[in-house]
Amino acid sequence: MQRLSILKFLNNKYVAYGLAGIFLFISILLGISIGSVPVPMLTIIQIISAKLFGGISLGSIDPMYSSIVLNIRLPRVILAGLVGAALAIAGAAFQGLLRNPLADPYTLGVSSGASVGAVLTLFFHLSIPFIGSFTLPLLSILFSFLTIFLVLAFARKIERSMRVETIILTGIIFSSFLGALISLMIALTGDELRQIIGWLLGSVSMRGWEYIKIILPFFIIGSAILIFNAKELNAMSFGEERAQHLGVNVQKRKLVILTAGSILTGAAVAVSGTIGFVGLVIPHLSRIIWGPDHRHLLPLSILTGSGFLILADLLSRTIISPTELPIGVITALIGAPVFALILLQRKRMERSG
Repeated sequence: MQRLSILKFLNNKYVAYGLAGIFLFISILLGISIGSVPVPMLTIIQIISAKLFGGISLGSIDPMYSSIVLNIRLPRVILAGLVGAALAIAGAAFQGLLRNPLADPYTLGVSSGASVGAVLTLFFHLSIPFIGSFTLPLLSILFSFLTIFLVLAFARKIERSMRVETIILTGIIFSSFLGALISLMIALTGDELRQIIGWLLGSVSMRGWEYIKIILPFFIIGSAILIFNAKELNAMSFGEERAQHLGVNVQKRKLVILTAGSILTGAAVAVSGTIGFVGLVIPHLSRIIWGPDHRHLLPLSILTGSGFLILADLLSRTIISPTELPIGVITALIGAPVFALILLQRKRMERSG
């Protein structure tokens, strides 16, 4: 009875957004404050307020603190937040569309496609004229798009209706094949091995404001498309036939949602490398706590996923300081046991219910 009353309290949308917003705000402050040189939280708020709104002169604040916050930690925290948010909302959309709690942004091979683009760039030292250092993220996004369209084309070739099961199986096939290509390039590489392995394990270290500018437009476009299709996702989560009876153009909406999810995943992988379990665990936890309505689940997944990856990145750079762990290792170490507990709890509820 007490459990039901707690869930009812959390399902109140104002409470849900308030708690998720507070979690994100605290995560941002902790991510900026903690490090080899601790920065007081009040100083962080003053620096950011002065930069955004003026009023307080940065000259009255220690220049070392201003440099650490504005040039090192703030861009890193924002990038981690955007990557976490992108993976979480894409995961929530894929789980709803595919009606599968094990679905995540990597189910359709999009992550593997983006990784192939990045590894090819590093392996062949590719550099597009007038783009330079932005070649790697842009080719990653391009390959993620190419992968999703190949997956959908192949699925349509097998079955014109493109059932969910067919799309998942096709995605697994492409993911396995692209993973083998990545392994082949790693086996053939020499001096670039460390760089490629480091990128594949995932990191938001030393990326700077330039990478935020790369992911931000893709994040806004992809998230907006998914949120505008939240009602259709609600209908399709009950099955394609029922969604058609409710007047949803299933084929069109499926393509739109898959494309938006691929935009988000490709952009996230492009700027941070492969970071697993965020798009799997965060939407699942959000659904358990706040309910399955995608009109609220999608934006709440953005807030929660963002805060989670900021904290995971904080842990990756402080747990064995001064050595920094890949963020993908931290998310896997946290995500795998948490997801195992979720599945066990779900199984117990099914047996008791």
